[in-house]
Amino acid sequence: MPRLPDLRTHTSSSCSGGTPRRHQAIHEPELQGNRIQVTVREWRGGNYTCHLGPEGAPLNYTLVMVQLEPDNRTVILEERGHDQGYIHCSTPNYRGSFHCSWSRTQGRSDAAVLLVRGHRNQETVRCEVDPDGSGMKCDDSDCPYKEEQYRIILTVYMYSEARLEGYSKAFYIRDIGEQFVYMDYPETWEKPCSFFSLLFQVKVVKGVHNRHSCDSHENILNDTTSKTQYEVSTQSKRYVFCVRAQDRHTGGPWGHWNHCIQLMHYYK
Repeated sequence: MPRLPDLRTHTSSSCSGGTPRRHQAIHEPELQGNRIQVTVREWRGGNYTCHLGPEGAPLNYTLVMVQLEPDNRTVILEERGHDQGYIHCSTPNYRGSFHCSWSRTQGRSDAAVLLVRGHRNQETVRCEVDPDGSGMKCDDSDCPYKEEQYRIILTVYMYSEARLEGYSKAFYIRDIGEQFVYMDYPETWEKPCSFFSLLFQVKVVKGVHNRHSCDSHENILNDTTSKTQYEVSTQSKRYVFCVRAQDRHTGGPWGHWNHCIQLMHYYK
């Protein structure tokens, strides 16, 4: 596997006077001692093997990949949205462990991960790629003990055939935390709940200057669910979570709103 600094549109290889060959095509540049420079034009990347003479035994090989510069247009991963980019990261707590995932485009479903890098300031963030190559688990072991002054920066290098693309994401742990709200059936409701089930309407409203209203139409989120655990996806540092219920089967009237105020703190 090549080192990333060597992945350009040209490569140099020490052949000890040998002749480099590309798979399915033979290119014989002028010999320059023990160092030969091969220029890769357009998309003619691939595996270059160096032989001892035109018919000699193979000496070594260099895998050459092509990365478009400076625009680095991407075709390997799907963009999740302008606000999320190509890599989605989340964590259930603020202890430093988190998971990131990505999706390949339909035409590049065979793309694989070449290398992942993670760091915060000058400290390395350890990451391990998932077996299916569609995500990675990372751990910032110092996170619970330090104030977050610097963002975590992740870079994922993906390759498909001879094409190489790099994707980066920068974030704070506090900005990727999954927030779950747990709801329960009223004590006066009929049992069992699996038979007499409820439908919950949930609404997330921004809380501003200690003022809030579940009847506000300026909501961040408005949804219905039959589950008693709900994940709140919002970057707002202060919000009001509102919930009310109705009989799931009869579609009766909605109950009164219940709410709780959530404050996002910066952990040290």
